[in-house]
Amino acid sequence: MQDPLHGSFRSPLNQARAINASKRAHELLNEEALAELIALHRDRHRHDAVPRAREVFVNRNLRMSSVELIGFDMDYTLAIYHMRRLEQLSFDMTLAKLVTEYGYPPVVGGLLYDHHFVMRGLAVDRVNGNILKMDRFGHVGRAYHGLRPLKPEVWRELYRNKRVRLRNPQFAWNDTLFALPETCLFAGIIELMESLGQKVDYGKLYDDIREAIDTIHRDNSLKREVRKDLGRYVFLDPELGPALHKLRSGGKHLFLLTNSAWDYTDAVMKYLLDGQLAEYPSWRNYFDVVVTAAGKPGFFAEGRPFLELDPSTEEGRVIGEASSLDRGKVYSGGNLARFEELTGYRGENILYVGDHIYGDILKSKKSSLWRTCMVVQEIEDEITYTDSRQKEIETLSQVERVRERLDDEVNHHKTLLNTLERRLEREPMAQGERVQVDELRKKTKHELDRMRRALKEASEIADTLEQDVEEGFNPYWGLLFKEGNENSRFGYQVEQYACLYTSRVSNFLHHSPMQYYRSPRDLMPHEQAGVLTAALSPMGGEGPPKGAGKD
Repeated sequence: MQDPLHGSFRSPLNQARAINASKRAHELLNEEALAELIALHRDRHRHDAVPRAREVFVNRNLRMSSVELIGFDMDYTLAIYHMRRLEQLSFDMTLAKLVTEYGYPPVVGGLLYDHHFVMRGLAVDRVNGNILKMDRFGHVGRAYHGLRPLKPEVWRELYRNKRVRLRNPQFAWNDTLFALPETCLFAGIIELMESLGQKVDYGKLYDDIREAIDTIHRDNSLKREVRKDLGRYVFLDPELGPALHKLRSGGKHLFLLTNSAWDYTDAVMKYLLDGQLAEYPSWRNYFDVVVTAAGKPGFFAEGRPFLELDPSTEEGRVIGEASSLDRGKVYSGGNLARFEELTGYRGENILYVGDHIYGDILKSKKSSLWRTCMVVQEIEDEITYTDSRQKEIETLSQVERVRERLDDEVNHHKTLLNTLERRLEREPMAQGERVQVDELRKKTKHELDRMRRALKEASEIADTLEQDVEEGFNPYWGLLFKEGNENSRFGYQVEQYACLYTSRVSNFLHHSPMQYYRSPRDLMPHEQAGVLTAALSPMGGEGPPKGAGKD
């Protein structure tokens, strides 16, 4: 074989090793007893038994055998809320505060909550009063003013050729489930006030809503209402205790790191875990370290001390600054560096599970080498929904492929037709040859016209089917993880910063505590086209996360 232009040579020693490895590979791949042993063993049975919506999904390879300490956030992580009920409560309490304390007219108090109008991953334009959904490039795909789609000409003027940069204070990024009611309030008040002919200061409105909703969280008035009826607002997952027990039985140490105060944490965790398993008389027996009022994301970047609390008092009276983190005790505050120092665990030996893309996942990833798992409870609804539309999605995919092929053929035929017409206009030809070329021109033009009609029809069909599938999930915003043909901004951030993501903590029950979570390797376009380098290593690696070092 001729030496490649961009290549090197193999030494005889390396070549001999490669030949030997190829021989051993042939023996390994043809060992019948081994093939029989692994063909239908535990992995296949496990995957068949676990619904796809309850799987753990992998962005970056993670060896659980290397993880010694696993931490959990509480709200929306260990504690999965009945979203519509909690959103309604938060909406009503914030609305009442806006009327009674911020001077908004009583008519505002009659607004109704529309859970369809909100989802994670939306941005608020505080200057123009719009709500936006973006793709992974920061381009706006959908926009609403009030409860109505933004007029096309306004959308084009504001966003068509611009990227939304969330560092810009003009925009507020609503990436938590706690933030859903404020988005609905913002849109609803704009819709109501402007329909009454009143001018709205969008920035002030957003700030007022933000302050009011922060207040009901900060003064614990919202959580006091939740505590009155935990069964109404918190989903009791019977698999949570067994999942935590399985991790502990696999040699993992567990810790709780939550922003909630001690009194609320204790009430919710008792409801979730007390009495689930006889081996754990109290929820605190599951955890080696319990940290409340952690102040994330500041926990990952600031230097607050750990304070030991008296758990026998409801409010968690402060005993003093902690010099150690001991099992059976309760703490508040703290910081990442001191946590690693006191526990003796650090970096990639720690896996942290949370729901907040910024406070739990992105900030911990930028400040440390902790591995991350994001809980996205909406996955279950989205996967269940798309599975129910499998037939339509398959049809859409087929039409998309036909559209792509037609587009290529239309361009090819246009080039061929132009070439033939130039020949007829400019080249001297014998009469017989001219007749042949003209016949080919007519045939090419007929095929081109036919394919143009088919391309137009395929485009209309594809657009209609795509809109139907997306709006069937959410009539305003479509699918959570997609915006058009791209990942949504929210989906992009999950992919960039979360090593794993799943719908609930109890999904770990279906996996070994020593599981090696493997992601498919990213393929470049030339590899997706069939270049054999795509087969060199089909599984991903354990290197830095995709978002490492990004703003």
